[in-house]
Amino acid sequence: MKLLMVLTSHDKLGDTGKKTGFWLEEFAAPYYVFKDAGAEITLASPKGGQPPLDPSSEAADALTEATKRFNADDAAKHELANTVLLSTVSVDGFDAIFFPGGHGPLWDLAEDADSIRLIESFASHDLPIGAVCHAPAIFKRPKGSNGKSVVSGKNVTGFTNSEEEGVGLTDVVPFLVEDMLKANGGLYQKGADWASFVVTDGKLVTGQNPASSEEAARKLLKLL
Repeated sequence: MKLLMVLTSHDKLGDTGKKTGFWLEEFAAPYYVFKDAGAEITLASPKGGQPPLDPSSEAADALTEATKRFNADDAAKHELANTVLLSTVSVDGFDAIFFPGGHGPLWDLAEDADSIRLIESFASHDLPIGAVCHAPAIFKRPKGSNGKSVVSGKNVTGFTNSEEEGVGLTDVVPFLVEDMLKANGGLYQKGADWASFVVTDGKLVTGQNPASSEEAARKLLKLL
């Protein structure tokens, strides 16, 4: 199995002066689910190199077994520090694509031409696409062969409006994931705030929040 994981390169939390990026749990949990299943993983990002880590995801209350494992894993850290340029990657040779969240994707991956190209390619090849928490922001622009959004008519989830309100960033983010998915014709579903909730529709797997990361990765694997 060959899996492509795409991370954000965006590190500014709007105009707050605070830093953002990818959320550690949403990378680490899927990374080890895939790794432990024997998958060969390629990490990519729009700017290549080390993707920015949201500092809040290293707080004591955000640490999990997967993040602790990553923090002690020099090989994984080296791999993450050397992500390949997203523009150099194509669908060829990959069995699935997965996007970890964090607020960063709302600013870059949602509008990134290479991300859009890859999502449309994976969709047209009927290959699994996974995204968790804020990463379903990636579905803002990609279209299917019918000219409609790739999430149109699909059961999907993503970070809820109430969860965004809970972290106090409703007025900071460029758009709300829940609202965008609905506007694109997605059949939006959600579970309890902060609890694991994952939706699979065909080859599309979406997770609601950080707690959904591991389950989303396992459900993506089941499609392979």
